[in-house]
Amino acid sequence: MHEYPPTEQVTGLGSSLAYLLSRAERSVNRGLAAVLAGEDVTVEQWRILQALADGRGHSMGDLAEAALMPHPTLTKAVDRLVDRALVYRGHDPADRRKVAVFLADRGRDLLARLEAGIAEHQRGIITAYGPARTDRLMRDLESLLASLED
Repeated sequence: MHEYPPTEQVTGLGSSLAYLLSRAERSVNRGLAAVLAGEDVTVEQWRILQALADGRGHSMGDLAEAALMPHPTLTKAVDRLVDRALVYRGHDPADRRKVAVFLADRGRDLLARLEAGIAEHQRGIITAYGPARTDRLMRDLESLLASLED
């Protein structure tokens, strides 16, 4: 196990929480992207499909927030998914004047095909980092997010 000096002693980019989180996110997403590439799906598109898997349909605003994407980028990604018949646009059940995005059956089938590879990717992270540490990291990140979003 690698021990890091106390935060006060670390200098440069290594002393930046934002930098370290970004590096970790890139590393995790590299492995995830490799899993998704076999089905010609990007990490961002996978996030969209996962957000829609609840079957409720989502506005573009809600979907942008859930998928961690700016609106213009989300619109292009959704357009590509519509072109592949993985998602479709329809009326928002709560307000028929609004448009919502829904997961198509083909998108649900795609998520099912991706499930094993994504689970294997997660197991690889758990194996490398350890189950208890991975669980603690996830809880700590959720807590950090809750603190910052208050």
